[in-house]
Amino acid sequence: MRVGLFLNDPQGPDPIGGLRETIARAADDGFASAWLSHIFGLDALTALAVAGSQVPGIELGTAVVPTYPRHPAALAQQALTTNTALGGRLALGIGLSHQIVIEHMFGYDFSRPARHMKEYLDILLPLARGEKAEVTGETLKANIQLSTPGTGLPVLIAALAPRMLALAGAVADGTVLWMTGPRTVAEHVVPAITAAASGAGRPAPRVVCALPVCVTDDPAAAKARAAEVFSVYGELPSYRAMLDKEGAATPGDVAIVGDEEAVRAQIDALAKAGVTDFVAAEFSGRERTRTFLKGLLG
Repeated sequence: MRVGLFLNDPQGPDPIGGLRETIARAADDGFASAWLSHIFGLDALTALAVAGSQVPGIELGTAVVPTYPRHPAALAQQALTTNTALGGRLALGIGLSHQIVIEHMFGYDFSRPARHMKEYLDILLPLARGEKAEVTGETLKANIQLSTPGTGLPVLIAALAPRMLALAGAVADGTVLWMTGPRTVAEHVVPAITAAASGAGRPAPRVVCALPVCVTDDPAAAKARAAEVFSVYGELPSYRAMLDKEGAATPGDVAIVGDEEAVRAQIDALAKAGVTDFVAAEFSGRERTRTFLKGLLG
């Protein structure tokens, strides 16, 4: 299992410079990958293209870019450009986002998310391979071919529900998870996506699992802190469903916390469950946590 880091959306007068320094430290520390979310701060792909192009070696991923605000051809063009800037090190994570964002903020219809994602991939994936996309769907249409270099980048879906996991395994390169605990990964995510990939004759999918991590001697306080910091994810329906499946009352209940031995055991359990890439979201006790995570890399 590869180990990566979740990048905080940088603030301050020089956010791109700050991101570059954060990526450089992750690369120097030996992490396999670093992942940036796309919410309401920096445009993730643009930021990774600029900051990441100055740091060699490390894989850089988006976790995740929402699909609805960008036509799949536009996203393919931007992602391929970013992949070119990074020398082929981009992992494109995409997702539906949430009804409150897509419908209430952007004004798009969110009534058929699974159909939207299928048709989105019908267009995006051929373009990402350098092929022509000819699709007349119920939610999306395209008749286009790009000349953008940088083809061959992996495309991962933020997939939690059964239909999305089936889609991620059958046509994409895997899934990017957030707020999904070890039991749910082992009993729900991995069996579904693996079966879909096998049934489609595709390679075993990547399962990128991001969770909050804190190495501490006071796990109760760390869980309480995680419940506070990540409280919004306990209210969004897709994440709430995964927390309920795990038997977790709050996001703090799926955070990986404890001393070094306890945290190692929890991360080992994810590897045994079938996670291919563990992505640590450091949220407290950062230096001790980073020292521990670096120790895993050897």
